[in-house]
Amino acid sequence: MKNFTFTGSAESPILSWFTKRLKDRFVTEGYRYDEEPGDDIQLVFNVIDEEKPRPYRRKAQATFVVSLLETDHEPEHPFIHAYPYLVRSLSNHLILLVPDGEEAHAFFITPEQGCYKMTYQPNEEETFFQNVYHRLEPVASSQLVIDNDFIDDLQEDLWDGNEITQKMGRSGKKLDDMHLLPAPFPIEEYLTPRDMRHVKKLYGMGGLSYGNLSSRQNRRNFWMSASGINKAKMRVIGQDILYIKRFNSERNSMEISVPPHISPRRASVDAIEHWMIYQEHPSVGAIVHVHAWMDGVKATEINYPCGTYQLAKTVAGLVREADDPSRAVIGLKNHGLTITGRDLDDIFERIDGRILAQVPMA
Repeated sequence: MKNFTFTGSAESPILSWFTKRLKDRFVTEGYRYDEEPGDDIQLVFNVIDEEKPRPYRRKAQATFVVSLLETDHEPEHPFIHAYPYLVRSLSNHLILLVPDGEEAHAFFITPEQGCYKMTYQPNEEETFFQNVYHRLEPVASSQLVIDNDFIDDLQEDLWDGNEITQKMGRSGKKLDDMHLLPAPFPIEEYLTPRDMRHVKKLYGMGGLSYGNLSSRQNRRNFWMSASGINKAKMRVIGQDILYIKRFNSERNSMEISVPPHISPRRASVDAIEHWMIYQEHPSVGAIVHVHAWMDGVKATEINYPCGTYQLAKTVAGLVREADDPSRAVIGLKNHGLTITGRDLDDIFERIDGRILAQVPMA
């Protein structure tokens, strides 16, 4: 059964009202409220304050944390104001609540720079909290696939890469030249070293990154850029570029073949998405993911977190529906683009001059 809890103190009138009604809505929808959560808690609402935004210390990676923060007036730039609190509270999501007379505004902030607004109006309480639930529940109940199983069985003639990985290195420089950074804040300035380690473990991060790219090796396997690397200097097999073997559904992890002498880096959290696309579409030879946008693209309806099975399945479905799956451009709501191509050169030629750095939020 799906379960949830609240932590922190909701002392102000708006926070007390919001948490009570949120609790009622989730219980009505079939969630169990646990006053004293165990290791298996699925969803945590963590009430924080601006002076000391205390994080909720997860006992399991599968726990989804939504921080709730109140401010007394609407900031000129709600995203810029709220994003540091999302980072400092180690949250998957943050809701910034702003009272406005008889109304109230809720700004939803995600680690991928998502920022969208919902407004409560008098006599529409039921509709408002139903909409809040429908925004949060799909992402809160999604399945993260961020564990890696490294197997030191990469065949020796691939230890130094091949023509495919050399092309990935050149394409990585093109991606770097696009200057599409994922966030305007260096998170190291907001977190202690201990908290930074916790974030890296939680999200499977090797550091800040700005997209990823992959290229097919054969029918079953593909090469992919590792997490948190400098895309302009992708050279070392097993550290910069990884050989993805398969998704192990029993272990809920990606299997990666590496040279025996390498201490490997983690795979990008989007590996599960790339794997699904490659398995279904033999005509897809390469995939690029960027935190940017293009006009007229078909997009996901729900902003599932990166690295979730649900996002991967949704994107793979949209690729399937494209006129030409081997040359699809799919929007990831409030996040960016996944672009398929016959090879990496094909992708970069098609997107040249069409990329918009600002992702529209909704």
